[in-house]
Amino acid sequence: MAATAGPPGAHERRSASDATGVALLGACAAWTLITAGVHGGQPEGVLLAVLAVAAGYAGGRICGTLLPVAAPCAGALAGIALAALAPRLSPGPVSTAPLGHTGATAALLVLASGAACCAAWAARKPALRLVLRLLAAGTVVAAAALGSLAGVAACTGILLCSLAAALMRRRALGLAGLALATVVVTGLTWAIADDVLPDGLSASLEGQIGGHRVRLWQDALDLAGREPALGVGPGRFGDASPTVAENLLSDGKPHSAPLQQAAEQGFAGVALLAAVFCWLLYALYRSPRSPQVVLSAGAALTALAAVASVGNALSVTAVTTGAGYLAGIVTARPLSDEPSQVRPPGSPPWAAGPG
Repeated sequence: MAATAGPPGAHERRSASDATGVALLGACAAWTLITAGVHGGQPEGVLLAVLAVAAGYAGGRICGTLLPVAAPCAGALAGIALAALAPRLSPGPVSTAPLGHTGATAALLVLASGAACCAAWAARKPALRLVLRLLAAGTVVAAAALGSLAGVAACTGILLCSLAAALMRRRALGLAGLALATVVVTGLTWAIADDVLPDGLSASLEGQIGGHRVRLWQDALDLAGREPALGVGPGRFGDASPTVAENLLSDGKPHSAPLQQAAEQGFAGVALLAAVFCWLLYALYRSPRSPQVVLSAGAALTALAAVASVGNALSVTAVTTGAGYLAGIVTARPLSDEPSQVRPPGSPPWAAGPG
Protein backbone atom coordinates (compact mmCIF):
# COMPACT_ATOMS: atom_id res chain seq x y z
CA MET A 1 0.00 0.00 0.00
CA ALA A 2 1.46 3.34 -0.97
CA ALA A 3 2.38 5.86 1.69
CA THR A 4 0.03 8.73 2.20
CA ALA A 5 1.01 12.12 0.92
CA GLY A 6 0.83 13.72 4.36
CA PRO A 7 -0.58 17.08 5.31
CA PRO A 8 -0.49 20.00 2.86
CA GLY A 9 2.89 21.69 2.79
CA ALA A 10 4.70 18.75 4.46
CA HIS A 11 6.83 18.11 1.38
CA GLU A 12 7.83 21.77 1.16
CA ARG A 13 8.79 21.85 4.85
CA ARG A 14 10.96 18.74 4.48
CA SER A 15 12.59 20.22 1.39
CA ALA A 16 13.34 23.40 3.33
CA SER A 17 14.83 21.29 6.11
CA ASP A 18 17.07 19.46 3.63
CA ALA A 19 18.18 22.74 2.08
CA THR A 20 19.00 24.11 5.53
CA GLY A 21 21.12 21.06 6.27
CA VAL A 22 23.05 21.43 3.01
CA ALA A 23 23.66 25.11 3.76
CA LEU A 24 24.87 24.38 7.31
CA LEU A 25 27.23 21.60 6.24
CA GLY A 26 28.55 23.85 3.49
CA ALA A 27 29.08 26.65 6.02
CA CYS A 28 31.01 24.26 8.29
CA ALA A 29 33.31 23.31 5.42
CA ALA A 30 33.77 26.92 4.33
CA TRP A 31 34.52 28.14 7.87
CA THR A 32 37.08 25.36 8.29
CA LEU A 33 38.87 26.50 5.14
CA ILE A 34 38.73 30.14 6.28
CA THR A 35 40.26 29.42 9.69
CA ALA A 36 42.88 27.18 8.08
CA GLY A 37 43.73 29.94 5.63
CA VAL A 38 44.25 32.49 8.41
CA HIS A 39 46.16 30.39 10.96
CA GLY A 40 47.22 27.35 8.98
CA GLY A 41 46.46 23.84 10.16
CA GLN A 42 45.00 20.65 8.78
CA PRO A 43 41.37 21.11 7.66
CA GLU A 44 41.17 17.66 6.11
CA GLY A 45 39.83 16.02 9.27
CA VAL A 46 36.89 18.39 9.62
CA LEU A 47 36.16 18.31 5.89
CA LEU A 48 36.13 14.51 6.00
CA ALA A 49 33.69 14.58 8.93
CA VAL A 50 31.37 16.96 7.06
CA LEU A 51 31.52 14.77 3.96
CA ALA A 52 30.86 11.66 6.07
CA VAL A 53 27.73 13.18 7.63
CA ALA A 54 26.42 14.28 4.24
CA ALA A 55 27.14 10.93 2.58
CA GLY A 56 25.65 8.99 5.48
CA TYR A 57 22.52 11.14 5.47
CA ALA A 58 22.02 10.71 1.71
CA GLY A 59 22.57 6.97 1.95
CA GLY A 60 20.20 6.74 4.90
CA ARG A 61 17.46 8.57 3.02
CA ILE A 62 17.70 6.12 0.13
CA CYS A 63 17.90 2.99 2.30
CA GLY A 64 15.20 4.23 4.66
CA THR A 65 12.81 4.73 1.77
CA LEU A 66 13.38 1.28 0.30
CA LEU A 67 14.05 -0.80 3.44
CA PRO A 68 12.66 0.94 6.54
CA VAL A 69 13.26 -2.13 8.75
CA ALA A 70 16.22 -3.87 7.14
CA ALA A 71 18.29 -0.68 6.74
CA PRO A 72 18.43 0.27 10.45
CA CYS A 73 18.82 -3.40 11.40
CA ALA A 74 21.86 -3.69 9.13
CA GLY A 75 23.18 -0.44 10.57
CA ALA A 76 22.83 -1.78 14.10
CA LEU A 77 24.74 -4.97 13.27
CA ALA A 78 27.45 -2.96 11.51
CA GLY A 79 27.74 -0.64 14.51
CA ILE A 80 28.25 -3.55 16.91
CA ALA A 81 30.86 -5.10 14.62
CA LEU A 82 32.73 -1.81 14.23
CA ALA A 83 32.65 -1.20 17.97
CA ALA A 84 34.65 -4.37 18.46
CA LEU A 85 37.24 -2.87 16.10
CA ALA A 86 37.18 0.59 17.72
CA PRO A 87 40.87 0.56 18.78
CA ARG A 88 41.79 0.19 15.12
CA LEU A 89 39.35 2.91 14.03
CA SER A 90 40.39 5.58 16.53
CA PRO A 91 43.31 7.90 15.85
CA GLY A 92 46.36 7.74 18.09
CA PRO A 93 48.23 4.87 19.72
CA VAL A 94 46.40 2.15 21.61
CA SER A 95 47.79 3.40 24.92
CA THR A 96 45.72 6.58 24.65
CA ALA A 97 42.69 4.62 25.82
CA PRO A 98 40.33 5.42 27.43
CA LEU A 99 40.54 8.94 26.02
CA GLY A 100 40.07 7.86 22.43
CA HIS A 101 38.92 4.30 22.10
CA THR A 102 36.30 4.17 24.84
CA GLY A 103 34.57 7.18 23.27
CA ALA A 104 34.59 5.58 19.82
CA THR A 105 33.26 2.30 21.21
CA ALA A 106 30.47 4.03 23.14
CA ALA A 107 29.50 6.17 20.15
CA LEU A 108 29.25 3.23 17.75
CA LEU A 109 27.19 1.22 20.23
CA VAL A 110 24.94 4.23 20.83
CA LEU A 111 24.19 4.46 17.12
CA ALA A 112 23.68 0.69 16.94
CA SER A 113 21.23 0.80 19.84
CA GLY A 114 19.28 3.68 18.28
CA ALA A 115 19.14 1.94 14.90
CA ALA A 116 17.89 -1.31 16.46
CA CYS A 117 15.17 0.56 18.38
CA CYS A 118 14.08 2.35 15.20
CA ALA A 119 13.94 -0.95 13.33
CA ALA A 120 11.85 -2.50 16.12
CA TRP A 121 9.26 0.28 15.97
CA ALA A 122 9.15 0.06 12.16
CA ALA A 123 8.61 -3.72 12.16
CA ARG A 124 5.09 -4.99 11.54
CA LYS A 125 5.28 -8.48 13.08
CA PRO A 126 5.40 -8.71 16.89
CA ALA A 127 7.95 -11.55 16.74
CA LEU A 128 10.32 -9.51 14.59
CA ARG A 129 9.84 -6.50 16.83
CA LEU A 130 10.81 -8.61 19.86
CA VAL A 131 13.95 -9.88 18.11
CA LEU A 132 14.98 -6.34 17.24
CA ARG A 133 14.40 -5.19 20.82
CA LEU A 134 16.65 -8.03 21.95
CA LEU A 135 19.24 -6.75 19.47
CA ALA A 136 18.97 -3.31 21.08
CA ALA A 137 19.40 -4.90 24.50
CA GLY A 138 22.39 -6.76 23.09
CA THR A 139 24.21 -3.46 22.59
CA VAL A 140 24.18 -3.01 26.37
CA VAL A 141 25.75 -6.45 26.78
CA ALA A 142 28.28 -5.67 24.06
CA ALA A 143 29.22 -2.42 25.78
CA ALA A 144 29.78 -4.27 29.04
CA ALA A 145 31.87 -6.93 27.29
CA LEU A 146 33.99 -4.25 25.62
CA GLY A 147 34.52 -2.45 28.92
CA SER A 148 32.69 0.75 27.96
CA LEU A 149 30.81 2.00 31.01
CA ALA A 150 29.70 5.06 29.05
CA GLY A 151 28.31 2.73 26.38
CA VAL A 152 26.40 0.69 28.95
CA ALA A 153 24.80 3.79 30.43
CA ALA A 154 24.03 5.40 27.06
CA CYS A 155 22.60 2.27 25.42
CA THR A 156 20.46 1.54 28.47
CA GLY A 157 19.12 5.09 28.38
CA ILE A 158 18.30 4.83 24.66
CA LEU A 159 16.45 1.55 25.15
CA LEU A 160 14.40 3.00 28.02
CA CYS A 161 13.64 6.17 26.05
CA SER A 162 12.52 4.08 23.09
CA LEU A 163 10.16 2.04 25.26
CA ALA A 164 8.84 5.19 26.95
CA ALA A 165 8.15 6.68 23.51
CA ALA A 166 5.07 4.43 23.33
CA LEU A 167 3.47 6.77 25.88
CA MET A 168 4.37 10.00 24.08
CA ARG A 169 1.46 11.78 22.41
CA ARG A 170 3.61 14.30 20.53
CA ARG A 171 7.21 14.25 19.42
CA ALA A 172 7.87 17.96 19.99
CA LEU A 173 7.98 17.66 23.78
CA GLY A 174 10.30 14.65 23.64
CA LEU A 175 12.71 16.33 21.21
CA ALA A 176 12.73 19.49 23.34
CA GLY A 177 13.68 17.41 26.37
CA LEU A 178 16.49 15.76 24.42
CA ALA A 179 17.78 19.16 23.29
CA LEU A 180 17.74 20.37 26.90
CA ALA A 181 19.70 17.31 28.01
CA THR A 182 22.35 18.07 25.38
CA VAL A 183 22.64 21.66 26.58
CA VAL A 184 23.05 20.48 30.19
CA VAL A 185 25.83 18.00 29.35
CA THR A 186 27.68 20.49 27.15
CA GLY A 187 27.31 23.23 29.75
CA LEU A 188 28.61 20.91 32.46
CA THR A 189 31.66 20.09 30.34
CA TRP A 190 32.31 23.79 29.82
CA ALA A 191 31.84 24.49 33.54
CA ILE A 192 34.36 21.81 34.49
CA ALA A 193 36.90 23.27 32.07
CA ASP A 194 36.31 26.78 33.42
CA ASP A 195 36.49 25.52 37.05
CA VAL A 196 33.30 27.32 38.10
CA LEU A 197 31.65 24.39 39.88
CA PRO A 198 31.71 24.00 43.69
CA ASP A 199 34.93 22.39 44.91
CA GLY A 200 33.34 19.14 46.08
CA LEU A 201 31.37 18.58 42.88
CA SER A 202 34.32 19.61 40.72
CA ALA A 203 36.67 17.19 42.49
CA SER A 204 34.15 14.35 42.18
CA LEU A 205 33.60 14.88 38.46
CA GLU A 206 37.30 15.33 37.78
CA GLY A 207 37.98 12.05 39.56
CA GLN A 208 35.55 10.25 37.24
CA ILE A 209 36.65 12.02 34.06
CA GLY A 210 40.38 12.05 34.73
CA GLY A 211 42.71 14.91 35.53
CA HIS A 212 44.55 14.66 32.21
CA ARG A 213 41.36 15.13 30.22
CA VAL A 214 40.30 18.09 32.36
CA ARG A 215 43.67 19.75 31.72
CA LEU A 216 43.14 19.25 27.98
CA TRP A 217 39.74 20.94 28.29
CA GLN A 218 41.30 23.82 30.21
CA ASP A 219 43.92 24.25 27.50
CA ALA A 220 41.16 24.30 24.87
CA LEU A 221 39.21 26.94 26.77
CA ASP A 222 42.36 29.02 27.24
CA LEU A 223 43.12 28.87 23.51
CA ALA A 224 39.54 29.87 22.73
CA GLY A 225 39.93 32.86 25.04
CA ARG A 226 43.08 33.96 23.19
CA GLU A 227 41.56 33.53 19.71
CA PRO A 228 37.78 33.78 20.16
CA ALA A 229 37.05 34.77 16.57
CA LEU A 230 38.96 32.26 14.45
CA GLY A 231 40.64 29.89 16.90
CA VAL A 232 44.19 28.63 16.44
CA GLY A 233 43.38 26.74 13.25
CA PRO A 234 41.87 23.28 12.54
CA GLY A 235 44.07 20.44 13.72
CA ARG A 236 46.46 22.76 15.59
CA PHE A 237 45.32 22.10 19.15
CA GLY A 238 48.15 19.61 19.69
CA ASP A 239 50.72 22.20 18.65
CA ALA A 240 49.38 24.86 21.02
CA SER A 241 48.41 22.79 24.08
CA PRO A 242 50.98 22.57 26.93
CA THR A 243 49.29 19.40 28.23
CA VAL A 244 49.72 17.66 24.88
CA ALA A 245 53.39 18.67 24.79
CA GLU A 246 53.94 16.96 28.15
CA ASN A 247 52.45 13.63 27.01
CA LEU A 248 54.25 11.82 24.21
CA LEU A 249 51.36 9.36 23.80
CA SER A 250 48.67 12.02 23.29
CA ASP A 251 46.77 12.10 20.00
CA GLY A 252 46.77 15.91 20.01
CA LYS A 253 43.03 16.39 20.60
CA PRO A 254 41.15 17.84 23.59
CA HIS A 255 38.57 15.00 23.61
CA SER A 256 35.54 17.27 23.60
CA ALA A 257 33.90 18.27 20.33
CA PRO A 258 32.57 21.69 21.43
CA LEU A 259 35.83 22.62 23.19
CA GLN A 260 37.86 21.48 20.20
CA GLN A 261 35.72 23.65 17.93
CA ALA A 262 36.16 26.60 20.27
CA ALA A 263 39.94 26.19 20.41
CA GLU A 264 40.53 25.51 16.72
CA GLN A 265 37.74 27.45 14.97
CA GLY A 266 36.58 30.00 17.53
CA PHE A 267 33.11 30.48 18.88
CA ALA A 268 31.69 30.70 15.36
CA GLY A 269 32.79 27.09 14.93
CA VAL A 270 30.93 26.16 18.12
CA ALA A 271 27.84 27.93 16.83
CA LEU A 272 28.00 25.99 13.55
CA LEU A 273 28.38 22.69 15.39
CA ALA A 274 25.36 23.52 17.56
CA ALA A 275 23.40 24.59 14.48
CA VAL A 276 24.03 21.24 12.77
CA PHE A 277 22.76 19.37 15.83
CA CYS A 278 19.67 21.59 16.00
CA TRP A 279 19.06 20.97 12.31
CA LEU A 280 19.15 17.20 12.91
CA LEU A 281 16.55 17.53 15.66
CA TYR A 282 14.39 19.77 13.46
CA ALA A 283 14.67 17.26 10.59
CA LEU A 284 13.46 14.57 13.00
CA TYR A 285 10.56 16.79 14.03
CA ARG A 286 9.53 17.17 10.37
CA SER A 287 10.02 13.46 9.65
CA PRO A 288 7.03 11.54 8.25
CA ARG A 289 7.92 8.57 10.47
CA SER A 290 6.05 7.65 13.65
CA PRO A 291 6.85 9.48 16.92
CA GLN A 292 8.35 6.29 18.36
CA VAL A 293 10.88 5.95 15.53
CA VAL A 294 11.70 9.65 15.70
CA LEU A 295 12.22 9.74 19.46
CA SER A 296 14.34 6.58 19.42
CA ALA A 297 16.66 8.17 16.88
CA GLY A 298 16.60 11.46 18.78
CA ALA A 299 17.67 9.68 21.97
CA ALA A 300 20.57 8.05 20.12
CA LEU A 301 21.76 11.33 18.60
CA THR A 302 21.48 13.03 21.99
CA ALA A 303 23.53 10.28 23.62
CA LEU A 304 26.08 10.64 20.82
CA ALA A 305 26.27 14.39 21.48
CA ALA A 306 26.88 13.67 25.17
CA VAL A 307 29.66 11.18 24.37
CA ALA A 308 31.21 13.66 21.92
CA SER A 309 31.14 16.38 24.59
CA VAL A 310 33.45 14.36 26.83
CA GLY A 311 35.31 12.26 24.27
CA ASN A 312 36.86 12.03 20.85
CA ALA A 313 34.04 10.20 19.08
CA LEU A 314 33.50 12.64 16.20
CA SER A 315 37.10 12.17 15.06
CA VAL A 316 36.15 8.65 13.91
CA THR A 317 34.73 8.64 10.38
CA ALA A 318 32.56 5.59 11.08
CA VAL A 319 30.80 7.54 13.84
CA THR A 320 30.03 10.63 11.77
CA THR A 321 28.90 8.49 8.85
CA GLY A 322 26.70 6.43 11.16
CA ALA A 323 25.12 9.53 12.68
CA GLY A 324 24.21 10.83 9.24
CA TYR A 325 22.96 7.39 8.18
CA LEU A 326 20.66 7.06 11.20
CA ALA A 327 19.26 10.56 10.71
CA GLY A 328 18.72 9.87 7.01
CA ILE A 329 16.83 6.64 7.65
CA VAL A 330 14.50 8.27 10.15
CA THR A 331 13.75 11.30 7.97
CA ALA A 332 13.00 9.18 4.87
CA ARG A 333 9.44 8.44 3.80
CA PRO A 334 9.08 4.65 3.36
CA LEU A 335 7.35 3.36 0.25
CA SER A 336 4.94 1.43 2.50
CA ASP A 337 2.87 2.68 5.42
CA GLU A 338 4.19 2.57 8.98
CA PRO A 339 2.64 -0.18 11.14
CA SER A 340 0.16 0.77 13.81
CA GLN A 341 1.92 2.09 16.90
CA VAL A 342 1.19 1.76 20.60
CA ARG A 343 -0.40 4.90 22.00
CA PRO A 344 -1.67 5.98 25.41
CA PRO A 345 -5.21 4.93 26.33
CA GLY A 346 -7.78 7.43 25.17
CA SER A 347 -5.37 9.29 22.90
CA PRO A 348 -6.36 10.15 19.30
CA PRO A 349 -4.79 8.26 16.36
CA TRP A 350 -1.37 9.51 15.31
CA ALA A 351 -1.47 12.29 12.78
CA ALA A 352 0.26 11.87 9.45
CA GLY A 353 2.51 14.88 10.03
CA PRO A 354 4.81 15.78 12.92
CA GLY A 355 3.21 15.41 16.30
